[in-house]
Amino acid sequence: MIYCDKGIEMVSIKERIIMNKKERALEIIKILEEEYGTDYVCYLNHENAWQLLFATILSAQCTDARVNIVTETLFKKYPSVEAFAKADIKELEQDIKPTGFYHNKAKNLIECAKGIIERFNGEVPSELEDLISLAGVGRKTANVIRGNIYHEPSIVVDTHVKRISKHFGLTKSNDPEKIEFELMKILPKEHWILYNIHIIRLGRSICKARKPECGKCFLCNICPMGIKNT
Repeated sequence: MIYCDKGIEMVSIKERIIMNKKERALEIIKILEEEYGTDYVCYLNHENAWQLLFATILSAQCTDARVNIVTETLFKKYPSVEAFAKADIKELEQDIKPTGFYHNKAKNLIECAKGIIERFNGEVPSELEDLISLAGVGRKTANVIRGNIYHEPSIVVDTHVKRISKHFGLTKSNDPEKIEFELMKILPKEHWILYNIHIIRLGRSICKARKPECGKCFLCNICPMGIKNT
């Protein structure tokens, strides 16, 4: 049975499928906001820009929940960018080992900290080009900072956004940068950050990677995968 209340008018499957991407995207955004609200939520615990930056670097190939456990003690041991810049790499590796890939992550954290101090006067920069010039920082991490710290409209293409945007039929690409630019064209700029937040929540609760629960999803009658699976 297809789950669909929220006052959404039922239309035929054929009509749903032929909707163009922008129309579908606008309706998806509307439904997501009705279901999840419009509050901005960051799933990585932090008190300032550099903490979010370092937590995001640690989150590569690791869950936010595990990163939050690690950073709870990590940010007490290293309470500033300067402390990370002066950290012993072998000791830092052990401090962050539970997040995985700890050799590269420790090296990047130290080099990133040094870059912030030497080139940006100890402050995390806000411009995309400046952020991605730092060690361990790609477009995804840079956009997390721009969106959550500097409130610059940004699309973060993490594993959930990549997978679910493909389910929605909003992209066919597997390349995160291409997906980012495709979504920028069809999603209203003022909704970019909330789209990230909502899709992460949807991906963790319903549209899971291993077994999406389409029959329980409030978007199943507009999502091509949901239509197919229900």
